[in-house]
Amino acid sequence: MTIEEMIGMARQRDVSDIHLSEGMPVAFRSCGRLVDSRIELSDDEIRQMILGLLPVGQRELFDQGEDADFALQTPDKNRQRINVFRQQGKIAATIRLLNDHIPTLSELKLPKCLKDLAAQPRGLILVTGPTGSGKSTTLAAMIDYINNSRAEHIITIEDPIEYVYDRQKSIIHQRETGVDVKDFASALRSSLREDPDVILVGEMRDYETISAALTAAETGHLVMSTLHTTGAAQTIDKIIDACPGESQSQIRTQLAGVLAGVVTQCLIPTLSGMERIAATEVLIGTDAALNLIRENKCHQLNTIMQSGMAHGMHTLNRDLSRLVAEGTISRESAKKYTNDIQDLEQYL
Repeated sequence: MTIEEMIGMARQRDVSDIHLSEGMPVAFRSCGRLVDSRIELSDDEIRQMILGLLPVGQRELFDQGEDADFALQTPDKNRQRINVFRQQGKIAATIRLLNDHIPTLSELKLPKCLKDLAAQPRGLILVTGPTGSGKSTTLAAMIDYINNSRAEHIITIEDPIEYVYDRQKSIIHQRETGVDVKDFASALRSSLREDPDVILVGEMRDYETISAALTAAETGHLVMSTLHTTGAAQTIDKIIDACPGESQSQIRTQLAGVLAGVVTQCLIPTLSGMERIAATEVLIGTDAALNLIRENKCHQLNTIMQSGMAHGMHTLNRDLSRLVAEGTISRESAKKYTNDIQDLEQYL
């Protein structure tokens, strides 16, 4: 069996991830659950399959002891994001199967306010959530919405490039770290000299990237990025905590000046068990919300979201309870994904 045949089989079974490891059976993740793929391969076949995936540059890095991150496009034009790593002296790989097209915000059943956020001329939009919660797909849908609705210059900085956009009304330049540019921070700084309207940063990983992203938003650009957090208030705290102590006050002030919105999401199996749906938490950068950030009162942001439905805001628990009431997800699933079980019980 070739890797292309395995990926094709996985796509037919609506799999999101493939796990390949020497000494272990091949596993698929389907609807959020790990299942046996029923594919039998020897350790040597798995090893050769993984090593055969590595591009030349990534193979050199991997031989030096580093993990390899890259994208693979199969002959059917579908793209996959691949991470190759070692564990207990053996080789393993995780293959994330990306959608065969960029879904629209409506197809993803995301809140209408995301279109309003994407229509902003400037500011910072953050899409957050745990690994595998669909952040990249949501951002891709927002970028494609801009691409189809207005003429802008969009620069994406990704590690690696996941979705490839077809030109519609916008010009889109996609840059991959380690290939087209050294890292996120340097790409962000140089992007300001490239006449952008919209900048997508794959992830705000460190102080240098955070500072560059905030500066880009301050200078009149729409900046979008992701973080691994599970709530809007936690997102603000994580950004500030990632900065040196002497810079935190300045970062907080910058953030309060440019934040357009924070969308937190998690993917939850539906009652049918055949698909997953996104539950979201939305914080919009209203004057009241930005003032709480400026005054270091992020713990009060939940109150703002609870009372800000007119602006498109809602808490995760409100959205979870809505999905339960509609019969889309079970109460048990809602309780599994909530951050505050007592608050959710009140909603339910």
